[in-house]
Amino acid sequence: MAFSSSTTPTVAYFSCFNTFNEISSPLFKPPKLPLFWPWEKVKMGPLSASPMGFGTWAWGNQFLWGYQESMDSQLQQTFNLAVENGINLFDTADSYGTGRLNGKSEKLLGKFISEIPGQKQVQNNIVIATKFAAYPWRLTPGQFVNACRASLARLQIEQIGIGQLHWSTANYAPPQELALWNGLVAMYEKGLVRAVGVSNYGPNQLVKIHDYLTARGVPLCSAQVQFSLLSMGENQLEIKNICDSLGIRLISYSPLGLGMLTGKYTPSKLPRGPRALLFRQILPGLKPLLRSLKEIAERRGKTIPQLL
Repeated sequence: MAFSSSTTPTVAYFSCFNTFNEISSPLFKPPKLPLFWPWEKVKMGPLSASPMGFGTWAWGNQFLWGYQESMDSQLQQTFNLAVENGINLFDTADSYGTGRLNGKSEKLLGKFISEIPGQKQVQNNIVIATKFAAYPWRLTPGQFVNACRASLARLQIEQIGIGQLHWSTANYAPPQELALWNGLVAMYEKGLVRAVGVSNYGPNQLVKIHDYLTARGVPLCSAQVQFSLLSMGENQLEIKNICDSLGIRLISYSPLGLGMLTGKYTPSKLPRGPRALLFRQILPGLKPLLRSLKEIAERRGKTIPQLL
């Protein structure tokens, strides 16, 4: 998970770049500077978040990701390592976790945050972005607010950083869509969330909810979209352009293509579970791409995920 932005993050970037331009010549090519330095934070509405986020879809999901409760200590070590290296944006959802483990992702995240070693300030700087499912029984704003309160309890916090609508119901239940929008407004006005966002929204609905929330005095902070080398079509690029023009922070999810872009898997070495069916169909066509990524990563002394 990572941010995408067409804007320049700091004045220092301009200053350094202009200095290079002033001394540039046919014999001197200025180096390309990163959009964000690893230690920087980027603005997301009222929040300051790390350029790279940490997704927790797999936590509690036995069906797709093969989660087992025996993994919890390793997950906590991974979480602590991320925090120690400056990551403070963690994305989750009230639907993450299968069967009896529904909501497990939020519970684990809350537990890990409460047990962060060191200063309390580190805990306070964590930005949680959780998503509320548009279940068919959530038909009123009040039910959406109740879902937010339940997430707060699982996360063991008093206020969520970004409360997000997990998906749009406009194509199959338009009246529910408006109720959920009003639910976002209500949880924002009640102070349950510091900001609101959406996930899995197409270009048209993204503009509509932005305009609706703006009219209600609620800024739309972020929009999540699947964005990777495997999903970078016209739809994603249009959403990015809309976000840039409206001041919405784009959050890219599944940047490693569910694991297909890690270089870890091959047609003869597949993950367990349902992902194997998808990987078996797609991986053979990815050989040229993965070969190129591996060559570039090796030249740079990096792994393929680090490259992406």
